[in-house]
Amino acid sequence: MSRGKKLDIFIGAEIEDGWAEVVSPRKTEISNEILEPQKHFLFFKKEKRNGNTVTLVGEFYLTQNDAEATLKTLKKKLGCGGTLKEGWMEFQGELKEKLRPLLLENNFRFKHGH
Repeated sequence: MSRGKKLDIFIGAEIEDGWAEVVSPRKTEISNEILEPQKHFLFFKKEKRNGNTVTLVGEFYLTQNDAEATLKTLKKKLGCGGTLKEGWMEFQGELKEKLRPLLLENNFRFKHGH
C-alpha cells in the first residue's frame, strides 16, 4: 500500500439508524435531607490522586455550616489537610484508623465492615 492513496472504509452504524443513548436510572436517590449524626451510615474509600493517597468518608447529610465545622475540627485533630466535596469529606493521607474513633466520638455510625 502506498502512502499517497487514501482508503474509503465505512465501519459502524449511522446515527439515522435509530441508535439512542441508553440511560439507566440511579439505584440510589440523592437526598437533600438533613440527618442527625446517629442516623448516618458512613463508609471509607481510598483513592490515589497525583501519586498521593486520599481518604474519603461519606456520605454526610449535614447542613453546609455543620459539615464545614466538623471537617475543621477533624483536620485540626488529625493534623492534615482536607476538603468537603458533594457530601464527602476528603483527607490527605491514609487516615482510616485515626479517623474512625474521632467520628464515633461525634456519634456517627458506620456500615458493617467499614
